[in-house]
Amino acid sequence: MIDPKSDEDFEDDFEGRGRDLQAEIEAERIAEALVFASSQPVSENFLAERLAENTDVRAIMLRLKAQYAPRGVNLVQIEGAWAFRTAADLSFVIRRDENEVKKLSRAALEVLAIIAYHQPVTRAEIEDIRGVQTSRGTLDVLMEAGWVRFRGRRRTPGRPVTLGTTRDFLDHFGLEELRDLPGLEELKGAGLLSGRIPANFNIPSPLMNDELTEDEDPITQMDLEELGLLAPRGASED
Repeated sequence: MIDPKSDEDFEDDFEGRGRDLQAEIEAERIAEALVFASSQPVSENFLAERLAENTDVRAIMLRLKAQYAPRGVNLVQIEGAWAFRTAADLSFVIRRDENEVKKLSRAALEVLAIIAYHQPVTRAEIEDIRGVQTSRGTLDVLMEAGWVRFRGRRRTPGRPVTLGTTRDFLDHFGLEELRDLPGLEELKGAGLLSGRIPANFNIPSPLMNDELTEDEDPITQMDLEELGLLAPRGASED
């Protein structure tokens, strides 16, 4: 026979649940403040380092996401990181920043789409897919926008640089991760694919993470200097 709990036991249980609830509320407040104060999406690892040990960061962020879902500001997940963004249906009332990236040319949009779906991809591979040469200016525009980056160098003759998209790309286009890119049927439904589509036409599935592939080497200091992204070591400053 199980002994009934005493009044003291019930009181201890009640106080324990109260402390747990208070700890969860405090963790939510801290996480909310950290994301709000950051100008960049905040990773769950960053939050875990600043919350109490053994805190379930993912559960806290999902609760906060649900709380903000009906509001004018939403908590969104971007590639495993979190940020506050204006609700998508209210974007039309927000004045656009005067420094917003200028409207992309058709060539730049084509190149961005190829990089997004085919990454990691080299400039030669982009040109092979498009059937025309890609100017350095087109890639420069995408990099200045912060949507495209150098990933690594392909382990093939000439060691061409590989390109991929950035977290800012996902953020700008309202994607949590690359798997959220529209597929073939979605592109057709949006009217972005028209006319006769070849029978063998398909939309590739992009990589789901930023890790280098087996045929890529990491970008080194020397590579950055060669690409003109860093001044050579030992060069005199003006």
